[in-house]
Amino acid sequence: MKVLAQNKSAFHDYEILDRFEAGLVLTGAEIKAIRAGKIRLDGSYARFLGATAEAELFVVNLHLGIEPGDPTRTRKLLMHRRELDKLRGQTEAKGLTLVPLTLGLSRGNAKLEIGLGRGLKIYDKRAKLRKKAIDRDVERDFRGK
Repeated sequence: MKVLAQNKSAFHDYEILDRFEAGLVLTGAEIKAIRAGKIRLDGSYARFLGATAEAELFVVNLHLGIEPGDPTRTRKLLMHRRELDKLRGQTEAKGLTLVPLTLGLSRGNAKLEIGLGRGLKIYDKRAKLRKKAIDRDVERDFRGK
């Protein structure tokens, strides 16, 4: 898959437990905007809408740079029913969130990689940054000798 956009803040704000790939239902102007790279994933999320038995997965607040129309409309995601049932069970039972990670093209079709994530607390984020800085310093000292 050729990655066109990446949600870097998702990796900072969430602990990603599992990843899934989903297709998108788009209009012609939207796929043109994706191919031109006019995409913003920050602030977007995926959620189930509809009746509980036949709920469908939608991505909300995905910004595509199209001139006429609504650039942040809710778009349907295409996945197998087994995957949808698994995701619905995990998001409802464990309180996990579905976060868009990357958007790209695969054989001409737009694909959205969504991650099943658990939100990090502020102290978790600080610890993660501290560990990253320590690892960077150790690597720098190791290379210098």
